[in-house]
Amino acid sequence: MALASTQTVSKYIPTHWYDGWKRLRKQKTAIVGLSIILFFIVAGLLAPLLAPGHWDGQNLAVRLQPPSAQHWFGTDDLGRDLLTRVLYGARISLWVGFFAVAGSIVLGSILGLSAGYFGKWIDTLISRIFDIMLAFPSILLAIAIVTILGPSLVNALIAIAIINIPTYGRLIRSKVLSIKEEEYIAAAKVIGMGHTRIILRHILPNSVAPIIVQGTLGIATAVLEAAALGFLGLGAQPPQPEWGKMIADSRQYITTAYWTVLFPGLAIMLTVLGFNMFGDGLRDALDPKMKQ
Repeated sequence: MALASTQTVSKYIPTHWYDGWKRLRKQKTAIVGLSIILFFIVAGLLAPLLAPGHWDGQNLAVRLQPPSAQHWFGTDDLGRDLLTRVLYGARISLWVGFFAVAGSIVLGSILGLSAGYFGKWIDTLISRIFDIMLAFPSILLAIAIVTILGPSLVNALIAIAIINIPTYGRLIRSKVLSIKEEEYIAAAKVIGMGHTRIILRHILPNSVAPIIVQGTLGIATAVLEAAALGFLGLGAQPPQPEWGKMIADSRQYITTAYWTVLFPGLAIMLTVLGFNMFGDGLRDALDPKMKQ
């Protein structure tokens, strides 16, 4: 019965992916990380149902109130419920993380595939562009891009996507350089298969695993970068409940109303921890060397 079930699953899922999933389920650290990620995703999606009030509902009569039965996370300097703002902040931080990494992966993959597969002057040009971008500290490059485009959440997302393109581009380029020397690629060229078909059918599918792993870890980095830009006033703008911006707005109350900084900070820390734990487990699960 179990054999039949495995055979049924294998019809729809490639064997190496199915084996990787089985190894992933055995890693407690990865499962804990995945649980944390799912918790914040669900919290963000259900924020309108879970939040006790509106994310920008102000009540100066209860400003800077400590955690209580009425306000579990306390209130900020404008009397807004912190639990509500943290829940809605999960939407913003995860939205930026997922879409920034998605943009980086798409653009980085296109450039990395082109550089690795075609080589010659194309490889030289793209590689030099990557080198120039990597020569700048990522956060400084992001600040420069947002300064040019103008402070906003969308522009912060664009900046984060741009600064991470070289990471994915160089990763997939190195993978392509090894794959294109395989015998089955040479055979595909001999039978007249076009470049586009070879890339989409043979090279790209065999380069996906490291990109998925790096993307999972990259979301954690993107969440941190979004929080940093928000803290500097270059990301989400008031009154949006972005975690980094919440910390920036409350830093003057850190000694008198610690909860205004504590809970947004914990949300950032736990989210990043969850993605890092899951990404590490995913890397081990998809690594062929870890099969034993």
